[in-house]
Amino acid sequence: MALVWLKDLRLNAVIEGPADGPPVVLIHALGTDLTIWDGVVAALPRHRILRFDLRGHGSSDVPPAPYAMGALIRDAEQLIDHFALREAVVVGLSIGGLIAQGLAFKRLDLVRGLVLSNTAARIGTAAQWQDRIAAVQAGGLAALAEGNMERWFGRNWRAAPEMPRIRALFEATAPEGWMGCAAAIAGSDFYETTATLRLPTLAIAGANDGSTPPDLVRETAALIPGHRFRLIRGAGHLPPVEKPAEYAAVLQEFLHGIGHG
Repeated sequence: MALVWLKDLRLNAVIEGPADGPPVVLIHALGTDLTIWDGVVAALPRHRILRFDLRGHGSSDVPPAPYAMGALIRDAEQLIDHFALREAVVVGLSIGGLIAQGLAFKRLDLVRGLVLSNTAARIGTAAQWQDRIAAVQAGGLAALAEGNMERWFGRNWRAAPEMPRIRALFEATAPEGWMGCAAAIAGSDFYETTATLRLPTLAIAGANDGSTPPDLVRETAALIPGHRFRLIRGAGHLPPVEKPAEYAAVLQEFLHGIGHG
């Protein structure tokens, strides 16, 4: 891991795999960090994989909230430029999927294909996010933890093997960073711009996902002609954590299908 200096902050990033491998960029969900991809990276040894902690998350800097979605997109853009990657497949989960959609619209030269995982063109409503931000201001992330875990893992969330680790990761996130990114989600609606995209796209949904249910993921995927859709059963909002081998196999099939390694 290394801290990369951008113009206005430092982001924690990891780049792995052969220097000449087809590039893949992995963008994590709100309230997590780059470690949610550990099991997936291990299964893609031939690719040049960039993953990083979003601003306000993990070991990246935590600027004062709120953040604009444009700033999060610019962070990803600058990191990809920093590592001199071109024509990458960008895999975005939840808020990462919003960033991926915005990046593809802004810098199509950087993005050869999209994987929109457990995400949508718009996630929730501004009022819902403002309520959650107020709850974090009053009681920290612990105030949201149980509700979040239920949405992420489904009705049997307490028995989910990966839940304790993910809950600890969620509660360890800097509240300022979480609120900053939540504000970015609250202000984002990519329906019109995503409908203009014409590039290879895979949408992935988790059958038990209460944050971005499969129908919502499918609705966003339908904006992009020729998209592919895969449902991962037995997983919720974080299938790379719950079903890493299956998730990696789905990714590998897509990458191979578009001639990307």
